[in-house]
Amino acid sequence: MNPQMDDTGQKIRVAVVGASGYTGMELLRLLINHPAVEITALTSESYADSPIEEVLPSLFGMLKLTCKKFDPREVAKHADVVFLAVPHKTAMAAAVELLPLGVKVIDLSADFRLRDPAVYRQWYGADHAAPELLKEAVYALPEFYRQQLTTARLAAAPGCYPTAVLLGLFPLLKREVVDPCSLVIDAISGASGAGRKLDLPLHFAELEGNVKAYKVACHRHMPEIEQELSRCIGRDVMVTFTPHLVGTVRGILATITATLVTSKDVKELRTLYQSWYQDEPFVRILPDGRFPETKQVRGSNFCDIGLAVDARTRRVIVVVAIDNLVKGASGQAIQAMNVMMGLDERTGLRLPPLFP
Repeated sequence: MNPQMDDTGQKIRVAVVGASGYTGMELLRLLINHPAVEITALTSESYADSPIEEVLPSLFGMLKLTCKKFDPREVAKHADVVFLAVPHKTAMAAAVELLPLGVKVIDLSADFRLRDPAVYRQWYGADHAAPELLKEAVYALPEFYRQQLTTARLAAAPGCYPTAVLLGLFPLLKREVVDPCSLVIDAISGASGAGRKLDLPLHFAELEGNVKAYKVACHRHMPEIEQELSRCIGRDVMVTFTPHLVGTVRGILATITATLVTSKDVKELRTLYQSWYQDEPFVRILPDGRFPETKQVRGSNFCDIGLAVDARTRRVIVVVAIDNLVKGASGQAIQAMNVMMGLDERTGLRLPPLFP
């Protein structure tokens, strides 16, 4: 019996390692109102020994915990589930220390997303500290790996861009509706996707009123996208992926185009998507003539998908919107935790988007 389900009403004890970053903050915002969770431990190397309500004034009066430096034994002593909201290359070392102590680990970095350590080395510039764990880690996209998550002790939360792209493309590829060699992805992200750090391109004067392409043909999320699309159809898939940074805080809008190999009109494709996602609580297929907007998912765990067909070029256009900090990071990690702990995966995430 899971601890949150026993007769005493015992809750899942949760620790957040890296509580002062944007994904850590978002985890806390959502977990505070999660009915089956008790937040029991927080760590922050930058704000050790500081009360979290001073580090995050938005949580004033809502959470009375003090951030500590990371000590795996202390964290494990107080937690059943540990979220790692720390940078790439840091998370894998923390996971190695935590897993033998009997906790479940959900990593929000990229350290356990890529299954091949050579690919990790190529894109992240470091040898993987725990290659033996890469095959065990479950890619925590519940819409496609729900069953594997039910028995997982280590989950790798997907990146924000891959979440939008994979949810947008899987039905087309699985049903062999499009040519997998024709995939072109243009995606726009708000600045919070870069994390909470000092970086000149993210300064207000540089970012406000601006849109720019960045890391063209070399973004680290590209191998993650290709890995999962390849797993989807059982053969290698390559994509053209161009990310853009826009002068806003939250949101991802991905526009995906692909060549149709069957004569599907937009009505048939919408029916395909509606059937594919009919039991998924956080994927919304928009009606004819409507396309996703980042403000329509802001602050929520929803993924909105809209479709069009260009009959002239025989290409389908799939438009996907998510909040990069929720469905693209912390909300999806909590959704995965719910599955891992035997809860209704909507628990703590039944939040309508913030508008305007």
